[in-house]
Amino acid sequence: MIRHIVMWKLKEHAGGATKAKNAEKLKLILEGLRITIDEIKAVEVGIQISEPGDESFDVVLISDFETDLDFKMYERHPQHKKAIDFIAKVAEKRIFVDYKVDL
Repeated sequence: MIRHIVMWKLKEHAGGATKAKNAEKLKLILEGLRITIDEIKAVEVGIQISEPGDESFDVVLISDFETDLDFKMYERHPQHKKAIDFIAKVAEKRIFVDYKVDL
């Protein structure tokens, strides 16, 4: 199984909305990908609840894929690309890690 973890630091204001509104919208978009992209086996999206700081991020995505091919299919999916378009407008920084999970 492949686990994909991404964290974003959002801009204070972007696209006519606050960071908090954009975090909520991003959460809805990312959770919605599970409905439209069959290759996603599990998805969890969290919004930071602690006081923000220089080292904190605002939104985290944890998603699982059965195979490397499933993960590649997800990356190429048109709905994933739409999500990336929104993220590009509202995020100022991103970090990620992809790794194999031994079950």
